[in-house]
Amino acid sequence: MRVPFRRPALGSPLQLLLLACSFALAGYAGARLLADDWFGVALWFVGAAVLHDLVLVPLYAGADRALARVLGSAGHREWTGYVRVPALLSGLLLLVWFPLIGGQVADRYRSATTLSGEGFLSRWLLVTAALFGGSAVLPVLRSLRLRRVRKERPSAVH
Repeated sequence: MRVPFRRPALGSPLQLLLLACSFALAGYAGARLLADDWFGVALWFVGAAVLHDLVLVPLYAGADRALARVLGSAGHREWTGYVRVPALLSGLLLLVWFPLIGGQVADRYRSATTLSGEGFLSRWLLVTAALFGGSAVLPVLRSLRLRRVRKERPSAVH
């Protein structure tokens, strides 16, 4: 049986233009980044990849497995996502803002922006608490909504 040839889905011309522009920008940034200290940048990328793959992946895979085991033994394995998402977002914020959260570059931040470098730790903790708090409210609201839907549904006539 002969399978007809299908054209690959390329997207709209606007999507292709945006993709080409993003590749051009990434190429320009890469050329500028590698122009001065290409060996240091390459060493940093290799070190980051090794650190991520050999240290961080086993750590957060083990933490996720432990979380799933604890919630599974409590009978609420479906709540795992309600912990994963805020932990991921909080970790991403920590990764991006770590030098300021740790207070390591507060003086440089002040000299570059004339803003205080203080308070990043407390704001990150507040955002993390809000993420986990909102995530804790969601399953409660979901169970209340399901309970209300069950009450409104008429029972089957037998």
